Amino acid sequence: MVGAGAFGGWTALYLLRRGAHVTLVDAWGPGNSRASSGGETRIIRGTYGPNQPYTKMVARALQLWQENQKRWNRVLFRRTGVLWMVAREDDSYEKGSLPMLKEAGIPFAELRHDELVRRYPQVSFEGVSWAIFEPESGGLMAREACAAVRDAFISEGGKYVQGAVVAPDVGGGELKHAALEDGSHLAAERYVFACGPWLGKVFPDVIGDKIRPTRQEVFFFGTAAGDVRFNPEKMPIWVDHGERFFYGFPVVARRGFKIADDTRGPLFDPTNGQREASAEGLASARQHLGLRFPALKDAPLLESRVCQYENSPDQNFIMDRHPRAANVWLLGGGSGHGFKHGPAVGEMVADLVMTEKAPNPLFALSRLK
Repeated sequence: MVGAGAFGGWTALYLLRRGAHVTLVDAWGPGNSRASSGGETRIIRGTYGPNQPYTKMVARALQLWQENQKRWNRVLFRRTGVLWMVAREDDSYEKGSLPMLKEAGIPFAELRHDELVRRYPQVSFEGVSWAIFEPESGGLMAREACAAVRDAFISEGGKYVQGAVVAPDVGGGELKHAALEDGSHLAAERYVFACGPWLGKVFPDVIGDKIRPTRQEVFFFGTAAGDVRFNPEKMPIWVDHGERFFYGFPVVARRGFKIADDTRGPLFDPTNGQREASAEGLASARQHLGLRFPALKDAPLLESRVCQYENSPDQNFIMDRHPRAANVWLLGGGSGHGFKHGPAVGEMVADLVMTEKAPNPLFALSRLK
């Protein structure tokens, strides 16, 4: 198993739990600062629009997150609730989400503008017509979770290796071994590559630019001393679906109030790219902060991050065999929404690898031709 991020780590763990002997390899370690699974927090929510599999996958993933954190006695999921604000005329995405949430059994409430104002006086709902509130959804501790999965994998009998895998030669219809940059080799019956933003470089002929890493900026602002209005007890995780798509966290893990723009940024080199936030990104974040959270209009910037998404062309995941190597599976395309699904994806891919079932056509490589 190459890659110890959200997809790779959970897949390795569920393969192990199904009786496989598994070696997990990662270049810089689980949840490292270059990885798409790095950083403190991620959202887990079921609002996903109509006619898609992700809401049901979220329901399963949330169950597994809670089961495993109890098993490990580690807090990885925090139930803050998630508030999805509708700030544009076309609300077909949100309307289409409601039956999907109901079918998946994810609790939700539709909140009118006046109810929003009453519940959250610290928020300006200018332009927001209504919202979906998921009371049982919340935040995931990203970097900590990646380490927790790796630790559990080792404690349950898996082998972990820190090393960089060389782009493999899959001639002859199968992969004989995986070579590492230090000259060593790992041999196995089956291989799964979950290399995040590097998947296209590892498989340039099969994946190539079907995975496009984009530069994304995240900002953390400081609340006033003693002000608890933006703590999780008073403020849920929020999504603002307007002309642009902003999202953020209340003050979690003492990092400040988090805000980010989901708009896809420019192409980015995850290995050597400079991770300094731009003045333009900061100005945009601060402008939206002032619009939606007036008390934070002049809040000090505590911290900024540059991370990356690993986007597939249609933003759906990739879970499929290599077309020329039957014993190689390719896993990626998290596209900014993959982390929450980690344990559900791990279960699904472990089942595919162990039973050799055909992948869901939505996740197949053939769709990207």
